Amino acid sequence: MGMSVTISAATADDAEQILKLQYLCYQAEAELYGDYSIEPLTQSLDDLRAELSEGCVLVARLGAEVVGSVRGVVDDKGTAAIAKLIVHPRMQRHGLGGRLLAAIEERLSGERAAKRYRLFTGHRSEGNLRLYRRYGYAQVGTEEVNRRLSLVTLEKDATATAYAASA
Repeated sequence: MGMSVTISAATADDAEQILKLQYLCYQAEAELYGDYSIEPLTQSLDDLRAELSEGCVLVARLGAEVVGSVRGVVDDKGTAAIAKLIVHPRMQRHGLGGRLLAAIEERLSGERAAKRYRLFTGHRSEGNLRLYRRYGYAQVGTEEVNRRLSLVTLEKDATATAYAASA
């Protein structure tokens, strides 16, 4: 019988595993856009540790191994910025990204009074866009970062259902 994946709050001890996983997961995004200088690939361990102490960071574990993570912070207007949703490549396409997204939404609304969720992804990141739309997010804007990359901003109200039945 295999182990099941659990989702819980990240601890300071998880920082190195999260950073290594982040580096692995963002290689495909960097290749897609031809830019290996993106922030997830250049973030320092100290910066990640600061995020762990300031925001809400969740990890998905398979045994002792961190196989997924997501982060979020809520501003003074109740808007939760969700970021760096990552799932180990060998664990992708099994629903773990959706579980992490639902878990961070629940945590941010329950513990930090989020009224609205906001996230962004690159315009060519079709898998990410599909996942976010399936979970009720709607595109609210696009910002051209450079010739190769436009960031698509998506939002949903915190009272919206976590999962739209039709994908």
